[in-house]
Amino acid sequence: MSALHGIWRKIRRATGGRRALGVHVALVLVIVLVAVFAGRLAPMDPYAANLAEAFQPPSAEHWFGTDKLGRDIASRIIHGARISLTSAMILVLVISVLGSFLGVVAGCFGGLADAVIMRICDMMISFPGIVLAIAVAGLLGASIRNAIIAIAVVSWTKYARLARSLVLKIRHSDFVTAAELNGIRPGRLMRRYLLPSALPTLVITAATDIGTMMLELAGLSFLGFGAQPPQAEWGLMLNEGRANLLDSPWLMIFPGAAICVTVVVFNLLGDALRNVLDPRRAGRDEDLVELARAPLP
Repeated sequence: MSALHGIWRKIRRATGGRRALGVHVALVLVIVLVAVFAGRLAPMDPYAANLAEAFQPPSAEHWFGTDKLGRDIASRIIHGARISLTSAMILVLVISVLGSFLGVVAGCFGGLADAVIMRICDMMISFPGIVLAIAVAGLLGASIRNAIIAIAVVSWTKYARLARSLVLKIRHSDFVTAAELNGIRPGRLMRRYLLPSALPTLVITAATDIGTMMLELAGLSFLGFGAQPPQAEWGLMLNEGRANLLDSPWLMIFPGAAICVTVVVFNLLGDALRNVLDPRRAGRDEDLVELARAPLP
């Protein structure tokens, strides 16, 4: 808890001086609010079919047009934000917590635990990630829940290797050795020293991965291994619209734009968090600012 409080203090202190972080946080909040209040913001029922209005182009009544069943695309995109964003956040939470825990355990204890966890990571990394995810999703069955499980199975290794490398950087430091000589327990050692040192980098990685995981989930849905009709999910909407791309391009343009905007916003948030939570990066940025402000000779 103290480590999380320290990260929050850094973010709050930096927000006042760095407008970029405040802007990116505001954009993320807008996306989250759209997902939370999708039922009130959507102009129409996203699942109400009206074949008489099928393939209508964008208009004042249907902002983004309608699909082959006459459903309002704008309403489906707004509701799709809830499914896509929730799924991506759940996935990032699962892989970051599981992978970070295993990585910290491997770096802290070493020996057999380190060997077993790292060999499993090597085995998982030896396969192409998306191919293995498709195989797992195919075995489990097509659904958004199984898509989350499939991507989680192949994605936790990154956090495990990252957390292990961060822990090993300070594992043999003098203050850690002194704490061990004083009889500190392994669990307290991880909570007090090892985890706080790794947490900022892991938080940055998790924030940036939300967009990446959203793309992977949309990819599985596009291939038919994720969300299933009639769910309003952005990847599934792209799959449904590809057959009519030439005649009704809005069926793919607007869901694709929603994915692109959301991914870019979360990537920018990850970059802003890196500037705040990475002391070395922040120091370089401050040096550049001072150099820019210095008078010319």
